[in-house]
Amino acid sequence: ALYIDSSNFKSGKSIVQKMEEKSNKSHILVLPIPVQGHINPMVQFSKRLASKGVNKVTLVTIYSISKNMPKESGLINIESIPHDDESPPQNIDPMLEWFHLLVSKNLTKIVEKLSDSEYPVKVLVFDSMATWAIDLAHQLGLKGAAFFTQSCSLSAIYYHMDLETTRVSLDGSDVSLPSLPLLAKEDLPSLIYDTDLYPTLRGLIFSQNINFKKADWLFFNTFNALEKEVVDWIRPRYPIKTIGPTIPSMYLDKRLKDDKEYGLSLFKPNSETCMKWLDSKEIDSVVYVSFGSLASLDEQQMEELALGLIMSKCYFLWVVRATEENKLPEEFMSKLSEKGLMVNWCPQLDVLAHRAIGCFFTHSGWNSTLEALSLGVPMVTMPQWSDQPTNAKFISDVWQTGVRVKVRENGVVNRDEIASSIREVMEEEKGIMLKENAMKWKKLAKEAVDEGGSSDKNIEEFLSNL
Repeated sequence: ALYIDSSNFKSGKSIVQKMEEKSNKSHILVLPIPVQGHINPMVQFSKRLASKGVNKVTLVTIYSISKNMPKESGLINIESIPHDDESPPQNIDPMLEWFHLLVSKNLTKIVEKLSDSEYPVKVLVFDSMATWAIDLAHQLGLKGAAFFTQSCSLSAIYYHMDLETTRVSLDGSDVSLPSLPLLAKEDLPSLIYDTDLYPTLRGLIFSQNINFKKADWLFFNTFNALEKEVVDWIRPRYPIKTIGPTIPSMYLDKRLKDDKEYGLSLFKPNSETCMKWLDSKEIDSVVYVSFGSLASLDEQQMEELALGLIMSKCYFLWVVRATEENKLPEEFMSKLSEKGLMVNWCPQLDVLAHRAIGCFFTHSGWNSTLEALSLGVPMVTMPQWSDQPTNAKFISDVWQTGVRVKVRENGVVNRDEIASSIREVMEEEKGIMLKENAMKWKKLAKEAVDEGGSSDKNIEEFLSNL
């Protein structure tokens, strides 16, 4: 006999039916590490999930981040982890350790609270660097999906060069790895060689390989056509799904209404100043220069870059964070108004999409790289650390959408090299080829996320498994 709950007698719903209805409702938790370059792509992925009909998507982040975001950020909900009034540690290593401890103490309570609601949590999508989260998810009876905010190629390099198992020689000769182009020392991620720099971060980066063994899904912020060889190598071995590029829909397929911004910016952009200045310039006449939210150039490199921009004789829009301004030479400041505009921050997507932009001078971080590819902007790359040298290798030699500056033995890129690299993209015949390739990747990026595209299908396949 089947027991009928008297409180639902009119609707005729049994306890079993209600339990089945509840089990068919999907709730996904998303856990990025508290760094802007990791939060934004995971927020965008959350919006895509919600647009596909997931009952509820909740972004879990720390209080000092969530207070800068609306309680309901468009299609997604925000769940804040409380912490002391003090800000998180500024240095990357202690911050990562602090975050691990904070989440470990609070995640169970969050999941229990949310599971008592109409939409019980089923999946934890966690930042691939937070490898400890997969064990927490499984202990709580959840599926675990690792989200990689880096390229597939970079992950493959870390996989093949695992600290515990690698037999790859690091004697300075070229490195040959399956599905990847031949890599010189300067093409490899910097943390492979910089063994004493950021030991916690380095350990977490290499520990991402744990995700290949334990995670139920591996999400990559890339698209099939962009990294076909390495995706094809990984796919038969692990549950990989490419779901990118995760930039706001209005710059790609335009299927998510009003999705024009990432939803989080830790710096206030000088939007009106930037756009008004760009509006006054001709098509493809401006070099946009930005090194992201973390990279910091030393005083000598700042001087060479500043004077190289002047020497290029091109118009330039340069993002220099307030903390970096004191490194600029007086000679540059006196000549700035002739050709350039310097701001502390700007709306990067709007800038890259502007008709006046002819080139992006970049550190080649992965988010900036995807944005330039998705908006059809050729690049000059000056990588600094971590994944940036590898991204620069692909930009210049594989995707052929940019040139890479040559570094002197003292580790500095001089002003002549900077000026000539800019002119190569902006004025010379090679620049025409780079622009054509950039526009090709723009088209393929849009196709990937549009209806029926590879990334769109991968997201739908994931949801169908829930």
